[in-house]
Amino acid sequence: METTTMTINELIEEGISNSYSYEEYRNTVSNLLSEGKSTGHEQSEALTNYSMLNDRRMKRLDKTLKINGAIEETFSSATTNITWLVLTEGWCGDAAQSLPVINKLSEMNEGIDLRIISRDAHDELMNNFLTNGGKAIPKLIAYNQETKEVINTWGPRPSVATKMVNDYKEKHGGLDPEFKQDLQVWYNKDKGSNIAEDLAKLL
Repeated sequence: METTTMTINELIEEGISNSYSYEEYRNTVSNLLSEGKSTGHEQSEALTNYSMLNDRRMKRLDKTLKINGAIEETFSSATTNITWLVLTEGWCGDAAQSLPVINKLSEMNEGIDLRIISRDAHDELMNNFLTNGGKAIPKLIAYNQETKEVINTWGPRPSVATKMVNDYKEKHGGLDPEFKQDLQVWYNKDKGSNIAEDLAKLL
C-alpha cells in the first residue's frame, strides 16, 4: 500500500487549521486541570502538578508583564503578515514563561496571528523542527501564509537561557533540579525581555 508523506507546508497548514488562539489554549489547559489532567498523550500526577504550577505562572505573567518601549515600537510599526504557530504542552515550564510574552507581542501587530497546537497531537510536524534531535518545546514557527514559507523559527528557550543550559550541560553532563530552579529564577528576573528581544529579530 502506498503511503503519502505530507510536505512541511501541508503539516503546518493542517496544524493551523487545528489550532487554538491563546485564550482558547489557556481555557483548554484550565479545563483539563479541573479534571485532574494535563495536555498531551502522557498523563501522570507529576505532569498535572507541573501544569497547575504553569497555569498559575501564566496567569500572573498575563497580568504583570510589561514590554520594553523600544520593542513595542518595533512590533507595532512592523509591516508583516505572518502566523506564529507554537508547538507546546501545558506541563512545559519554558512554555509557561514564554507564551505570555509571545501573546503580548502578537497583540501589538495585527499582521501577526498567534496559533497554538499540542506537540503530541502533531508529531510529524514536530519531527521537522527538532532541537539537537529532541522534541523540545515551545517551538515557534513563523510562517508566511501568502508565500507559504517558513520565515524563521524560535525556541525552546530565549538565547540567554539557551547559553545557560548549554554551558551547564557541558560542565555537568546534564541538567539537575537545582539548575532548573536557577533557570526559573532567571526567567522571573528577566521578565520576558530576552524573549522579546529574540522575537523582535524575527520580524
